[in-house]
Amino acid sequence: MLVKDLLQDLVKRALDAMQGDGVLPGDLSPNIQIERTRSKEHGDFATNVALTLAKVTKRNPRELAEAIIDALPEDAAVEKVEVAGPGFINFFLAGIERRSVVERVLEQGNQYGHSTQGGGQTVNVEFVSANPTGPLHVGHGRGAAYGATLANLLDATGYKVQREYYVNDYGRQMNILATSVWLRYLERNGEPVVFPSNGYRGDYIYDIADTITARFGDELQHPWDLVTEGVPADAPDGDKEVHIDALIGRAKTLLGDTDYMNVFDLALNIILDDIKDDLREFRVEVNCWFSERSLEEADGIKHAIDRLREADQTYEKDGALWFRATDFGDDKDRVLVRANGQSTYFASDCAYMLNKRERGADTLIYVFGADHHGYVTRLRFAGRALGINPDDMEIPLVQFATLYRGGKKVQMSTRSGQFVTLRELRNDVGNDAARFFYIMRGHEQHLEFDLDLAKSQSNDNPVYYIQYAHARICSVFRELAEKGWSRDADAGMANLELLGESHEEALFTSLARYPELVLTATHNRTPHMIAHYLRDLANDLHTYYNAHKFLVDEAGLRDARLNLILAVKQVIANGLDLLGVSAPESM
Repeated sequence: MLVKDLLQDLVKRALDAMQGDGVLPGDLSPNIQIERTRSKEHGDFATNVALTLAKVTKRNPRELAEAIIDALPEDAAVEKVEVAGPGFINFFLAGIERRSVVERVLEQGNQYGHSTQGGGQTVNVEFVSANPTGPLHVGHGRGAAYGATLANLLDATGYKVQREYYVNDYGRQMNILATSVWLRYLERNGEPVVFPSNGYRGDYIYDIADTITARFGDELQHPWDLVTEGVPADAPDGDKEVHIDALIGRAKTLLGDTDYMNVFDLALNIILDDIKDDLREFRVEVNCWFSERSLEEADGIKHAIDRLREADQTYEKDGALWFRATDFGDDKDRVLVRANGQSTYFASDCAYMLNKRERGADTLIYVFGADHHGYVTRLRFAGRALGINPDDMEIPLVQFATLYRGGKKVQMSTRSGQFVTLRELRNDVGNDAARFFYIMRGHEQHLEFDLDLAKSQSNDNPVYYIQYAHARICSVFRELAEKGWSRDADAGMANLELLGESHEEALFTSLARYPELVLTATHNRTPHMIAHYLRDLANDLHTYYNAHKFLVDEAGLRDARLNLILAVKQVIANGLDLLGVSAPESM
């Protein structure tokens, strides 16, 4: 049990007793909030429950606070309780309770900070889900780091987590990709191709085209004049969208269904395999790669549309099938099936949402980029129409990441092919720095990613500073072995009372905060809190290291200090693991 939970229970028992004695009204249902104090002179924890009850009970808050203190059951963990200010109740923990955190950390090891708060509820976290039309870029990296870390937090707090990537392997963008690859294949084989302005560019398209050549030779080749027969002009003389759609049509006609799908699937699989490798190397775990095409093949879209029909949430107009989005507050209704019989992306999203629910997800978390903000409301409306409680859907929007090198912004774009890939970023600054820098600010805030800082070996680089704290503790134990000494863990526990320096007290408090922080970060979906906590813990450790000698001659004090820093090492490793960052033993 966390100390906060213990204190909350004590206050509740006091209030129950006061209600039983008629001192407080029996119909009260107080909300008891226990928070850590910001200053040691105010104790370790405080509650404002007397202030919140003063008005409804028509009592002076300080007098009510005194009465609550008088009714508090005794507990060995609490040394004293005081009233402060207008009616706050401050709790001072007994020294043995503050120090006991060291034993808890060392006993629980990598499970310290874990809990069962989630009760086994299933949470589906869908993140990244970039169209497999090219390599992941640095913008995708932030969504990957946020989604993966949030999933780790949920897993650590007792939820059953489904980590999912929605593969958009069906629809227009994938047809543009397949056609772009085929055109580069023709170009490689000597055709005078004029590449469409709306096609996918970049060297990776040539690489896939070369694979097509190696696999099929010249079997898929057609004269350029035949390819462009009847195709409207491209921009700027024509409409680039009409032009690319016409080229897609020509590709399908000339290649036929089988060969067109060979190009389509080969391009898809090469890019998707690259994405999988990229995320795996980035320490991002994905349990399910969900195919959009599978929804169509398994009649999932029809199933969702039937559900919307049954709920009287559809109607037909101009040959198309519409969702009554305006009934839920949207600015316009949304098309589910076009007049040509083709279902829309929105219909696929409805089907996918229903599929997640029917696979057992209690909560659906969609990690979207900030450019998807206009899609949030319509997705929520669809969820309501499908019978999903709005409280069971969360859609955090991850803001953009901007790269800086030498104080100057690094330019990037996608369709032109001139972009910085996630792999290039990882190769430049390393996985650890990339994961940490992506997550060290709130996801709703814009991120300025300083490439030079991320690579620097200085105290200004937060990930280096934290990892160095872990490595520094490891170096103490190497020095211990070099001296021919060993740590007596039991003696260290027995002598924790010798640790009364201010730096040691600060570490006791920091270590005890960790489980509380993991719960808060999970509940608020704010994994950056873990990054900030680790920075503070590392600072406490470095300050302690610079102020005191650990390998002292007095064995009892030495073992106690070694136990303390070993606990710090464990918590740093645990926190870094949640962030997907390594904990090196030497640097």
